[in-house]
Amino acid sequence: MVFRSARAQPAAAAAEYEELARWVPADRLILDPSELRVYECDGLPLHKEPPGAVVLCASREEVIGVVRWCHERRIPFVPRGAGTGLSGGATPVPRGVVIDLNRMRRILKVDVENRYAVVEPGTINMRVTQAVEAQGYHYAPDPSSQKACTIAGNVAENSGGPHCLKYGMTTDHVLGIEVVLPDGEVARLGGPLAEPPGYDLVGLFVGTEGTFGVVTEVTVRLTPSPQSVRTYLAVFDDMSLACRTVAEITRQGILPAALEILDRLTIQAVEASVFRAGYPQDAAAVLLVELDGFEAGMDEDEEKIRRIALENRAIELKAARDAAQRMQLWKGRKGAFGAMGRINTDLYVLDGVVPRTRLEETLNEVYGIARKHRVTVSNVFHAGDGNLHPNISYDGRDPEETARVLAAGREILEACVRAGGSISGEHGIGVEKVDFMPLLFGPDDIQLQKDLRLAVDPLELSNPGKIFPDSRSCIEVGKRRWKEIPL
Repeated sequence: MVFRSARAQPAAAAAEYEELARWVPADRLILDPSELRVYECDGLPLHKEPPGAVVLCASREEVIGVVRWCHERRIPFVPRGAGTGLSGGATPVPRGVVIDLNRMRRILKVDVENRYAVVEPGTINMRVTQAVEAQGYHYAPDPSSQKACTIAGNVAENSGGPHCLKYGMTTDHVLGIEVVLPDGEVARLGGPLAEPPGYDLVGLFVGTEGTFGVVTEVTVRLTPSPQSVRTYLAVFDDMSLACRTVAEITRQGILPAALEILDRLTIQAVEASVFRAGYPQDAAAVLLVELDGFEAGMDEDEEKIRRIALENRAIELKAARDAAQRMQLWKGRKGAFGAMGRINTDLYVLDGVVPRTRLEETLNEVYGIARKHRVTVSNVFHAGDGNLHPNISYDGRDPEETARVLAAGREILEACVRAGGSISGEHGIGVEKVDFMPLLFGPDDIQLQKDLRLAVDPLELSNPGKIFPDSRSCIEVGKRRWKEIPL
C-alpha cells in the first residue's frame, strides 16, 4: 500500500475529508494546513508528518463512524491521546486521519468493592487516582507525564513509571478494553474479572501501539493505598556508587516501590527550573528510594538501606519528614524531562533496558558514546528495573547535529542489547525503533508478530508504519480474522 504525502495533496483530495463532517460537527474537523501541523508529531520531534485531517471525537459512535469511513476508502488513521509519547507512536502518516480522543475523558464507573474503574480513553492518568484516593485506593502505573498522559495512550505503549518496580506495568492493571477494530466493528475484550476464561486478548492488545484499532473504553484495576510511605534521597559523588547501591538493595531481597537515579546534568537542569526539588547541584548522582506497605517491618528495611548506602560511600541519606517534603523530592524527578528544555531546543529521550547488575558499565558506555559523537547526554532513569533514559539535548534545526544524535542513539541501544537488555522498556517502538527490531528479533520472530497484526488489520490502516520494518505492505495471512476468535 502506498500513501501519498499530505504535503502534495491536491485541493480535490483534501475536500474528500469534508465527508467526515457526517460524523462530527464541523468545528471538530480540522483541515486547515496550519492547524494540522500541531499534530505532526508527538513527544519525539525527530519524525514529523502533517496528517490529512484531524477528527476530535467525543463519543464511541463518532469513533466508529470515522473508522468505518477510513476503512471504506482505504485511508489510514492514527489514534492519538495527549501526544506525550516518546517513540513517535502517534506520528501521523501521509494522507492519514488523526483520531483525537482527548474529549472522551469521563470516568464512567468506580467500583471500590470490586476494585476497578471504567474510564473513557482520554481520561488523564492522574485523575483516576484523584477519583478514588479518598476511599483508600489509587491507580498504580505512574508515568512521569501522568498529569497529562491518557489511559488509552498508556494502554497503547504499555507505559511504566517509577513505581512499576513494585506494582508492574500498565498491562498488569488493565482488566478490560472496548476497541473499535480497523474495519469499524466493536469488540469487548476482558472485563472486571481479574482472570477471565479464554484467550488473554487484553494482554495481546496492550502494547500494540494503536495497530489493532482504537480504544474507546478501559477497565482498570484499583490498588489499595499503602498504610505507610517513606521516601529517601541518597547523594553520591560518583554515579557508579549509586548504581551499586541499587544492585545491592535488590540483592538483599528488599523490594522498594521505586528506585530512581538522576545524574549531575539532570540535577542542574531541574534545580534551575520550576521543578526545583532541593537536590545538591554538585552531586554526581542522587538516588530516590521509596518504601511503601505496612508499617511493620519498615524500620528494618530502612536500616538496611541506610547501611547499604553508607557502605557505598553516600555523602548523605536524608528522609522526607512529611508528605509535603516527599512530594517536593518527587517533583524534581517527575519534572526532569520538562526541565531539559533549559539545555537546548530539542530532546531525544531514549528508552533502553539492561540488567541491574550491568547499569554501571552500560552508563559508562553511554557517556563514552556521547563523547564520541559530540552530543550532550543526561541520564534520569528507573534504576530499580534497569530502564535507562539517556536524554540527548540538541538543536533540531541543525541537520549535522541531528545526524550525530541519531547515530549516538543507535549505538546506545546497541549497547543495551549487548548487555543483555532490550531496546524499549516503556516508550514503545513507534517509528523511532523500527530499524532496531532486528537487534532483538530474527526474521521469523518479526514475521510472526507481523502476521498477528495483519490478522487484525490486513489492510494496515490502523497506525501503519509503526513497530515493524517495511510494514506498509498488503500481505494476506489467511482467512481467519482475529475478531472471529471466540471472546
